[in-house]
Amino acid sequence: MTPANTRNSTLAERFEALIPRLETERLILRGHRPADFDAFAAYAQTPRSTGTGGPLDRNLAWRSFCNMTGHWVHRGYGFWVIEDKASARPLGACGLWFPEGWPEREIGWMLWSDAAEGKGIAHEAALAARSYAYDVLGWDTAISLVLDDNTRSAALAQRLGCVAGGSIEHAQYGAATIWRHPAPDALADGGMEAYA
Repeated sequence: MTPANTRNSTLAERFEALIPRLETERLILRGHRPADFDAFAAYAQTPRSTGTGGPLDRNLAWRSFCNMTGHWVHRGYGFWVIEDKASARPLGACGLWFPEGWPEREIGWMLWSDAAEGKGIAHEAALAARSYAYDVLGWDTAISLVLDDNTRSAALAQRLGCVAGGSIEHAQYGAATIWRHPAPDALADGGMEAYA
């Protein structure tokens, strides 16, 4: 008989293989692995996670982590783990998001460590995710929701060419600005050949 933890690892590996893998110059965007949870849980316990539902204790962080994986099952798209090509370390998550109660399909991001900030990592990952949404899934628009006090994410939205276009009061997260991404035909680069 195969031990349960071996069966679970095998299932997680098979599920990860179903998630499209994107590559950029410095990053790999891939499915979640059980080994990624410790980095996510450490992030989720800090004030940095306020914009993504935190701070959360380890138990609630596990539920949030599994929510990201489950989104792929129910929507056919979701968040990828951002992996540094050079070190193979998980740096955060970025991807496509549309849970129940969301106003529209979103491109979102989170960096799990202060050390990943200020290096263009979220920008590089978000460009790859947006290209996938437009070029592969055929989306004609997308938003990013940014909490009103999250100036770094607002600056990233602007760098991505987004325009502020309204606000919402989310029951869980509070006041957020809706940033509208440029339409696919408005993008000068014509997409990204990043998909493996």
